[in-house]
Parts: sequence; C-alpha cells; structure tokens
Amino acid sequence: QVQLVESGGGLAQAGGSLRLSCVASGRTFSSYAMGWFRQAPGKEHEFVATISWSGGIIAYADFVKGRFTISRENAKNTVYLQMNSLKPEDTAVYYCAAARYGNPKFKRDEYDYWGQGTQVTVSS
Repeated sequence: QVQLVESGGGLAQAGGSLRLSCVASGRTFSSYAMGWFRQAPGKEHEFVATISWSGGIIAYADFVKGRFTISRENAKNTVYLQMNSLKPEDTAVYYCAAARYGNPKFKRDEYDYWGQGTQVTVSS
C-alpha cells in the first residue's frame, strides 16, 4: 500500500508560480510512475503531467507545456510539480497519483494510488 500526501497549493496571482510536492510512503517509490491530475469545479479530472520511475521519460498535457515542470527525487520519495506563468484557468484541485509499473501513464484508471488533493487558486 502506498500513501500519497500533496502539499504546496494555495493562492497565486496570474503570472505567478507555485510548487506542489507529493510525498509517498513505502519503500518502492522508485519503481512507480508518477502523475499529476487536476479537477476544476464542474469539470472532469484531467491529466497534467507524468514521469517515469527513473525520471527519464516525462510528458505533459498541451495546456501546461512550457509552463509546468514535473520532477522527482527518489531518495526523498517525492515528486514535484513546478507551476510557472499561472493562469486563472489553472484553478483546480491537483492530485498526485502513483502507478506500479514504471512507464509514464496518461489515464486515470492506469494509476493505483491517489493523494487527497491540494487546492490551487489563481486570481486574475
């Protein structure tokens, strides 16, 4: 069993930055692919970014390319999402997810564990 705890959300102005962190319990973190998803009010979950077990393969949703960066520190059981040039439409609850098999995953049902989410609000 893996538990994921996100932090770093909050209020930012448009054009500003936030860095989300997700700390995982357990000793097998380094073998997991990790991902970030988000859900805005009244909308479905949407994929944001994913990173392979080694960090060598990364992929982003088109709407965050060039603005967000996903990274991981396996020694700290932590994955990050650096969010720059934030826009009001980035307002959502952001969720961290882990998948047992280490290649990047893009769909919700490919992930095995989820965090509780952290709210990000971007004001215009």
